[in-house]
Amino acid sequence: MAYISQILFLIILGGATFFLVQRIRQIRKNIKLGKPLNRNDNTKKRWKIMLLVAFGQKKMFKKPIPAILHLFVYVGFLVINLEVLEFVIDGIAGTHRIFAPFLGSTYNMAMNLFEFLSVMVIISCVIFLVRRNILHVNRFKKIEMIGWPSLDANLILITEIVLMLAILNMNAADQVLQNRGADHYISTGTLFFSSILMNSLEGFSTEALILLERGAWWFHIIGILGFAIYVMYSKHLHIFLAFPNTYYSNLKEKGYMTNMNAVTNEVNMMLGIQPASEAPIPSSEIARFGAKDINDLSWKNIMEAYSCTECGRCTSECPANLTGKKLSPRKIMMDVRDRAEEVGTSLAKGGKGLEDGKTLLGDYTSHEEVNACTSCNACAEACPININPLEIILEMRRYVSMEESASPASWNNMFQNIETNFAPWKFAPTDRFNWANDLTKK
Repeated sequence: MAYISQILFLIILGGATFFLVQRIRQIRKNIKLGKPLNRNDNTKKRWKIMLLVAFGQKKMFKKPIPAILHLFVYVGFLVINLEVLEFVIDGIAGTHRIFAPFLGSTYNMAMNLFEFLSVMVIISCVIFLVRRNILHVNRFKKIEMIGWPSLDANLILITEIVLMLAILNMNAADQVLQNRGADHYISTGTLFFSSILMNSLEGFSTEALILLERGAWWFHIIGILGFAIYVMYSKHLHIFLAFPNTYYSNLKEKGYMTNMNAVTNEVNMMLGIQPASEAPIPSSEIARFGAKDINDLSWKNIMEAYSCTECGRCTSECPANLTGKKLSPRKIMMDVRDRAEEVGTSLAKGGKGLEDGKTLLGDYTSHEEVNACTSCNACAEACPININPLEIILEMRRYVSMEESASPASWNNMFQNIETNFAPWKFAPTDRFNWANDLTKK
């Protein structure tokens, strides 16, 4: 019977690993649909940002209450997975609590810590469910969250609660079996939280308790593997991508807007601006000004879309959204991810991919949305994992302006004034300081 259990476990583990590897490869291909971008400079600073923002959750604490709750879930996820490591070894080797004999009293301390974190995860997830479904926190009720995004968040929270309850019930049954001297059930010492459940199990027969303990064990390990696969299709992919996403953060100032080098070179050549002792910069052919579809964005932009937690902090800080405009920075990131998924899935099946007649700008994100942006960087500042929706918005707006010539009329007037008068206002450059004439008469 033990061999059958081991074989079954290996089959399940192997199957889950296969699906995980396939999905990871697909996500990597989808991200690489974006244009090349070098983010390998200043590695020391990048490691520091990753440790502070992703691991230390520095930006989360702008909102202390959800930050503390999220911290318990986050730490619980990291630490409890150490117990999952024991599950995996036991499943492969056919053992039971393989670390217990080697760690002694340390094992009891570790298990009590795991149980404490399990309880805190349950409490935190229940509060998150209440905030989403009873208190109706505004940022969770925006139009882009209707349907699957809201259901996805609830499913994850409920799954985490159920998995933590499975651990507590398994440990409770295990302790009763230890007290009865059942074979293979090694003493772990008293486990505070699961011992509270022991009285409700005392009336069960030994066979029923073994069935309960083993059932909870299988439920938890299969649940963890299923959860890992599901996360790859969910907004909770940020659990893994938050680390590389923060590492490859843009190190330039928030207000810095990236110019197109080819355009800058052309303008400099027209103005006769050229660094001394340098040969003329050759003109390079530009495939497209700005971004119409995901292949016009950088791979980092697409990685950010897959890293998005859909927490809505960006949208709740966006002045355009707060004044009733259609723009939602969170939706922009969701649009990019959805389009990348659509194109990637199509290419994987031998379909048309980018030639399917759809585009990111137009079919997913509207002109009205990108034109509403004030370029204030509030969204980039608010994001807990350094996602920058503004970079994507500016690229799409650049396309609207330079390729479609479809910017609002008032903008076109401003562009013309800047080109001819070097200022947004329609007056000659020679008149720019007329306001100071009276000052010189004194």
